[in-house]
Amino acid sequence: MKFCSQCGAEVESKVPEGDNRERFVCPSCDVIHYQNPHIVAGCVAQWEGKILLCSRAIEPRHGFWTVPAGFMENGETVAQGAARETWEEALAKVTTTSVLAIVDVVHAKQVHIFYRGTMDTADYGAGIESLETRLVDEADIPWDDIAFPSVTYAMRRYLEDRAAGVENVHETEIRWRRPKSDDT
Repeated sequence: MKFCSQCGAEVESKVPEGDNRERFVCPSCDVIHYQNPHIVAGCVAQWEGKILLCSRAIEPRHGFWTVPAGFMENGETVAQGAARETWEEALAKVTTTSVLAIVDVVHAKQVHIFYRGTMDTADYGAGIESLETRLVDEADIPWDDIAFPSVTYAMRRYLEDRAAGVENVHETEIRWRRPKSDDT
């Protein structure tokens, strides 16, 4: 950040009085510009035991599979965000039922919150951010082509809970791994 969104003056990076972290502070109007993690709301949506997947039409991970998920908007709850993302990405109306997983993605400055969801009807399609969508059986999940570790984590916990007949809330942290030298 270079300039204050309140007055336009150049900001400084410093620890404000009474704080313990470096922040962007405007020396002109004294506004502190906090930069906090972004919340991603997602939904493991099912219809008659099959899971709704989307092939991404956008970066990152263009062409890889995911469950519907994206950044929350102001003025909505996490559950509403998960349902909205399901509509936007998969043209499916869903009722969210319970929190499935909370995944801290610290290196990306994000928290991913996934809900269990039941599609209201069997209707779905590819939204603007999806190349295609599919309802898949557990045996047909393309595990090697899942876009993000948080999605893999949420889907695996969903399937484990479904097999056990429970609805637990799961939490984890995804740690960034430096690529091997032959991967770059």
